Amino acid sequence: MELTKILESLDLGKISVSKTKKLLSLYSVEKIEDFAKLDVGRRLRRGIPEVIFAERKQLKDLKKIILAATSRSESVLVSRISKDYYNKIISFSRGNRLKIKVGRNTTSILFYKKLGSSGGKVGILTAGTSDIGVAEEARLMCEAMGCECICSYDVGIAGLHRVFPIIKKMIHEEVDAIIVVAGMEGALASIVSSLVDTPVIGVPSSVGYGYGEKGIAALASMLQSCTLGLAVVNIDNGIGAGAFAANVANRIVRKKIRL
Repeated sequence: MELTKILESLDLGKISVSKTKKLLSLYSVEKIEDFAKLDVGRRLRRGIPEVIFAERKQLKDLKKIILAATSRSESVLVSRISKDYYNKIISFSRGNRLKIKVGRNTTSILFYKKLGSSGGKVGILTAGTSDIGVAEEARLMCEAMGCECICSYDVGIAGLHRVFPIIKKMIHEEVDAIIVVAGMEGALASIVSSLVDTPVIGVPSSVGYGYGEKGIAALASMLQSCTLGLAVVNIDNGIGAGAFAANVANRIVRKKIRL
């Protein structure tokens, strides 16, 4: 039983205080046989949904975890599913009548019962089309946390004029945070950060070759940025960037409501 249903049942007098205490104890820990323990209280505690890192997990174990997680949570993000398992997980979700959202160029899947709207807005940019998969992981996380996403892909500095129209749109839409995914030398994040008074999260992607390949140059460039207001996550960490941006956006919305 989900936390809100437990509390509603107590409020309506359908269950006793002792029964409520027992259900809350059961709710706080979800152990799946001997191989997984879910953080079922994460959304309530931190505003961030359960995230299942699927890489290196066996298909049969992954299915058990998904069923357990979706039975307890409104939304669950499963990241980096093996390409060999991806279509099988899609079929599995349909067979179990689980609602899903997928992204372009990524094997991450958002499972959900209902996606609410927090009122927060997050802008997501990529330097090139090769960065889209990481950006889409960020989008799925933001949407799982109730945020509206305004996305524009392939606006890198090789054609700098492409940046300005979307920046103008994001300022007009009053986005609360901007995620910038860039590989190669990763310069787009610094440029965007220099143009707006909005928190910017840079995501170095593993796009690149030769010296500084696999995102090393992009990471170093973003960390060495001389523009202020730029935070940087690890290489290809779109999900982490999405969680950070959505938390910023949702907190801003809550502050506005209080005012």
